[in-house]
Amino acid sequence: MNQPIEAAILALRQRLLSTSKVSFSSQPLTGSRSGWAGKGQGTVDVEEHADASLTFSESGRFHLVGATESIAFRNVFRWTPTQDAIALSHERRGAAAAVRLFELIPADPGDTADWVARDAHQCAADRYRARLTLAYDGFDLEWIIEGPRKNERLHYRYR
Repeated sequence: MNQPIEAAILALRQRLLSTSKVSFSSQPLTGSRSGWAGKGQGTVDVEEHADASLTFSESGRFHLVGATESIAFRNVFRWTPTQDAIALSHERRGAAAAVRLFELIPADPGDTADWVARDAHQCAADRYRARLTLAYDGFDLEWIIEGPRKNERLHYRYR
């Protein structure tokens, strides 16, 4: 294994372990027909597994722009270190029905503060890309979702 990337993956895993809060914003971009604009915040429960993966169980409230009531949200993501990346899976319907989204790799081998999806995730007609950026007190994860009806930017702040 490449020593610098191994160290970067271990450092990112440590950052993931220290996460307890999430806040996010959803913004439709030009051409989007979803109207999914709003902000949310919640908590993150992190669980370690024997295979070195970590599960993020997220829950909180999302407030859609123009709505009078907020709505509850819940997500489960699994972060799994691999030889040269951190794989991200969505486990909303349980571990047995996990959807592998993508592997995050350093955007530049000399700078491990920014991680990008090695390949986009395709879900039906929608394409998902992501960029993880380390911050001094956590990390940010930006999603771009493009499809026939979607052109969305989701910005997550994990602390």
